[in-house]
Amino acid sequence: MKRMAAGAFKARCLAIMDEVQAKHETVVITKRGKAVAKLVPASDHTADIYHFLAGKGAIAGDLVSPALSREEWGDLK
Repeated sequence: MKRMAAGAFKARCLAIMDEVQAKHETVVITKRGKAVAKLVPASDHTADIYHFLAGKGAIAGDLVSPALSREEWGDLK
């Protein structure tokens, strides 16, 4: 993991972004010696938390019509 001052990062931002993408290396950006940001290579892989329920559910019944008929609704008044 590479550390870099914010001023140096600002001056070479686009080149550093290309380098992170090419080398898959993380860069920690510091301000006055303290870490303030981390530039990590982007991944096309999605985490397992997304879409883990895809295809597990099913629609049972009519979703458009009212749940109660007019007669049943009248009984609730």
